[in-house]
Amino acid sequence: MAEMTIRAATAADINLVHDELMDVIATSPFYSERFKTHEMGRLNKTFLRNLLAIDPWHIMLMCADSVPGGAMVSGPECGAVFRYWSWVFPSHRQTKLGMFGMRAFDEHWDKTRFHKAFTFVRPENEVARMLLRRYGYKETCLLEKHIFGQDYLLIEKPYTKLSEDYDSGVNIGRLGRLKQRLGTLVGA
Repeated sequence: MAEMTIRAATAADINLVHDELMDVIATSPFYSERFKTHEMGRLNKTFLRNLLAIDPWHIMLMCADSVPGGAMVSGPECGAVFRYWSWVFPSHRQTKLGMFGMRAFDEHWDKTRFHKAFTFVRPENEVARMLLRRYGYKETCLLEKHIFGQDYLLIEKPYTKLSEDYDSGVNIGRLGRLKQRLGTLVGA
């Protein structure tokens, strides 16, 4: 059995994560073509680099025997952590990385600066719904015709927030972009 680990992404992982993310979006049977076009345009490499600048743990890599086999992309949203995408790469679909990643995500972000984790899931995506329920997420409400006319479930899990401050969201500002550019130039 493979040793499963989780780690924060690095700048060197961006191409892999982006390629795999574009594949999972393009091949998902649950989303409209309009949504897929939107997501693929929005979640570009700059967006992923901005998440790294905020906190490298916003792109978690699930690994089997040190080989990346899945990822979870999240970001701060007004004091909560939003799960943009969680998926297992095609090369690792017959493993338990998905379950491992769910547990690792919550272990990492709970008892930190967020009061909850949340995501949107299409009602037809029974596998995602089942996995989220298994790890304590609740289907809060059905958002009818929410994103490009499709229904989505709002699914969330309360966390124990320990810090006083709140994250404002994905806006790293000029200083963050400068740090990011310097990191790229020096190979960080």
